[in-house]
Amino acid sequence: MRRRESRARAREQLVCRQVVELVTDYLEGALSADERARFEAHLAGCPHCTEYLREMRVTIAAVGRVEPEALSAAARNDLVALYRGWRAE
Repeated sequence: MRRRESRARAREQLVCRQVVELVTDYLEGALSADERARFEAHLAGCPHCTEYLREMRVTIAAVGRVEPEALSAAARNDLVALYRGWRAE
């Protein structure tokens, strides 16, 4: 019985890639209570994801001051291409 519980708990735990995919929803408060608890449990044991979350907060704070109109068309296109390439991975 314990082995089954251990496997079920392992399936419930998030892996780093999932945390990266959920970080925006986490920061926007869009995760369910269960998802948020799983996210925070992963952070408690993963210094790499904790650092990634910190970096995202710093980035949002810096970029949040940039108005879309302040970007040149070339810069906007570069950012969109980078994002699409990242999402395709």
